[in-house]
Amino acid sequence: MVAPPLPAYAKPALAFPDQLAFLQARGMQIADLPAAEQRLANISYYRLSAYWYPFRQRDVAGKVTSQFMAATSFDTVIELYEFDRKLRLLVMDALERIEVAVRTCVTHQLGMAYGAFGHENPANFHPQFDHGAWLQKLRNETAQSSDAFVAHFQTHYSGYPALPIWMSTELISMGSLSRLYKGMLSPDKQAVADAFNLHPKRLQDWLHVLTYIRNVCAHHSRLWNRELSIRPQAMNEPEWNAPRLPRRDRVFCILLMLRYLLAQSGNGVVWRDACNALLLPIAATPRWRTAMGMPANWQQHPHWI
Repeated sequence: MVAPPLPAYAKPALAFPDQLAFLQARGMQIADLPAAEQRLANISYYRLSAYWYPFRQRDVAGKVTSQFMAATSFDTVIELYEFDRKLRLLVMDALERIEVAVRTCVTHQLGMAYGAFGHENPANFHPQFDHGAWLQKLRNETAQSSDAFVAHFQTHYSGYPALPIWMSTELISMGSLSRLYKGMLSPDKQAVADAFNLHPKRLQDWLHVLTYIRNVCAHHSRLWNRELSIRPQAMNEPEWNAPRLPRRDRVFCILLMLRYLLAQSGNGVVWRDACNALLLPIAATPRWRTAMGMPANWQQHPHWI
């Protein structure tokens, strides 16, 4: 049976005042129209629509309607948007430190085991690792780099574009770092994982997940109530399962992972306290707490305290 053709997209572009009028017609309260118009000019209607979506009413069948719940205000939507923006900044702060720490461990292990240029040799990696594709990605990053240390090496030493491992890992993305770790031989992976008190398979999984989270944050995408399309694999320990952790596909699981990784290097208390200050007001509402995958006693989670 042939499916009927899809309808053409017919929604028109609207000027900012018309966008506000449309929101008001759907039941949203807007106390300061000029201020709201400026917000739309700076953020955009479509981006903000993800933040007023949770305030839309449902009909008797549970289907989301276009009308807003009673007392929904534009200011409340902006508060949720700002909360998510600050949450992403805190996540990126933790990710930066974790990424640098992992780079350092990988660099040290490969350098000590195989020398400055051992990463150029596929024999130093797992046979199933696509070393050629990873190396080509590194070559592309090297060619595009404007870093002074690359230019210095090129003008002072032979062998360019091959760079020592401690230079190469400064050029690769977190995704390339994650793939590099995945491709390392078991003893090398174990040595790196030991620095984070994790099993190598779990560190490999977490690096993959955190690469995805980094991309979400780097693109300024909604994080606070996102259902993660890439989430950590199932873990046996009770602290990583319900009821202590209701869901692994929500942001609270990511925050716990970040807190755990930071704690392994003696860091993270100040970061956790900054998270608490941001989370406490919104987590007081059960609906929002559930949306983030947080248990009621989230502050007492063994990996958070």
